Amino acid sequence: MVRMRFVLAAAACLGGVSPALADDPDPIFKKSTVWRPLTPNDKLAVYGVDDPAVGGVACHYTVPEKGGIKGGLGLAEEVSDISLACRQIGPIQFKAKFEQGEVMIKERRSLLFKTMQIVRGCDAKRNVLVYLVYSDRVVEGSPKNSTSSVPIMPWGPEAAAPRCAEWVKN
Repeated sequence: MVRMRFVLAAAACLGGVSPALADDPDPIFKKSTVWRPLTPNDKLAVYGVDDPAVGGVACHYTVPEKGGIKGGLGLAEEVSDISLACRQIGPIQFKAKFEQGEVMIKERRSLLFKTMQIVRGCDAKRNVLVYLVYSDRVVEGSPKNSTSSVPIMPWGPEAAAPRCAEWVKN
């Protein structure tokens, strides 16, 4: 993930525009799913992350983490089973315009070829933010994915909720 941020920062310095990527996700908890003697267990890990371009939205996702010798050394290719839930946790505040399908977070899922991405879009008709998590691989992608929707609602004494369509780049 650090390497991806370096590449995006370098592109921005060279005149390219990079999307706002989320900070490192916050680990919430892990649960062992397969016990392995003398090596790390296989686990399900739950992480939380705030949307960097939309204040008031947080996402939680669960990823499997391989144990064993390869997993302990960071050499195992992780499976693509990832779940996602995003919610409005405060007043929605758009910080910048974004493109449909813009990457919010990107993480490595293998040593070289596989990544997990959470991307964001706007359902303008329903005024709903839509988040999609999927994994991809250089040679072949994975059809496994998960989607979460966040209806944009007024928060507290505010008169009206913002419209996401006004913040999507054309």
